[in-house]
Amino acid sequence: MAELNIDLHPAQLQIFNSEKRFKIVAAGRRFGKSYLSAWLLLINAIQSESKDVFYVGPTFQQAKDIMWGMLKDLGKDLIVAAHENTAVLTLINGRKIYLKGSDRPNTLRGVGLAYCVLDEYANMKPQVWEQIIRPTLSDVQGGALFIGTPAGKNHFFDLYNDAFEDDDWEAFQFTSIDNPFIPEKEIKAASKTMSSMSFRQEFEASFESFSGGIFKEEWFKVDEEPEEGHYVIAIDPAGFEAIEKERNLKRSRLDETAIAIVKIDRDKWWVKDILHGRWNIKETAKKILHSAIKVESATVGIETGSLRNAILPYLEDEMRTEGRWVTIVELRHGGKKKTERITWSLQGRMEHGQISFNPDKDWRDFKSQLLDFPNHLAHDDLLDSLAYIDQVSVADFAHSIELSDEWRPLDNVAGY
Repeated sequence: MAELNIDLHPAQLQIFNSEKRFKIVAAGRRFGKSYLSAWLLLINAIQSESKDVFYVGPTFQQAKDIMWGMLKDLGKDLIVAAHENTAVLTLINGRKIYLKGSDRPNTLRGVGLAYCVLDEYANMKPQVWEQIIRPTLSDVQGGALFIGTPAGKNHFFDLYNDAFEDDDWEAFQFTSIDNPFIPEKEIKAASKTMSSMSFRQEFEASFESFSGGIFKEEWFKVDEEPEEGHYVIAIDPAGFEAIEKERNLKRSRLDETAIAIVKIDRDKWWVKDILHGRWNIKETAKKILHSAIKVESATVGIETGSLRNAILPYLEDEMRTEGRWVTIVELRHGGKKKTERITWSLQGRMEHGQISFNPDKDWRDFKSQLLDFPNHLAHDDLLDSLAYIDQVSVADFAHSIELSDEWRPLDNVAGY
């Protein structure tokens, strides 16, 4: 077998050298979690006599994006076959490394494993481990690595604490700065733009509780429009079919479509307005385009999904009618829950005074959502649309939508 050059920094080596069967690692961003995981997958696969190994990410696509290229690079002297469509690597001893997603639980069943890495376990359902992966390790008493950045006090937090009570387990906690290759100035720069709570979670691997009081009223500030900057727009659409039904039933719990109109100047945001209402699909398209025209915005982001697909043809039609064109970018949640996404995008900026609001607008609805957040019984549409500005401001225009010459209208009530 070829000699392997396993080059790990001291904190990674502590985990690598641990002889415990199950290891659980809470680590800050850029600690080197994926690099460590790749080496443990390769070593456990090449040492296995009869069973294969799994790498499980929150989704199959995330697993491929994170691990496929890294494994092929580090294991180039061990790999004899690579099947990219199914994300399976075969090693020189016949053992296989499978990349899997916890979003496809049925693909995890019915096998026996020598080893498994569960990456970003906080973003998986706990049943993936308890009911599916754990039984697959029993035949040969295989091991597992749970690794990720904390995401509140959820099942990852519980498992981390339980590890201290079991001799088969070992728990580790490392900050981002424990990676000696990360410049300290980068960590300090992040601390200046993030909320203290988010910084502790993301860089210090602290299990923080996001159970209320995330935003403070004194963080909300109004200011006049800055001279410098450019406008971008982000849309969090609501369901159009449901809107028509709810109008008849006169229920009040229905989500609203929200259109955030924001002027960006480097790290400063000035919020001109956040339009919100329960509009049908055609009304929504008109409001999006007219908002963009008013501020001469060239970039509009719409949350991915069937609602976005429903809006696009009508928006294209409106652009043809008006003779005005905007770039449309797709906004993705990236596997993050809405609470995490809003907190990550807005909390630090508001705490550090980097977001200000138009003094000529009525912000009572926004402030109500802000101070109630997170509350599953309350609306958060205005917050979600504003949080998506983060993506629009750095959008890759190469992935914008090109208008098609072949257009057909969609049902403006049903939304499909």
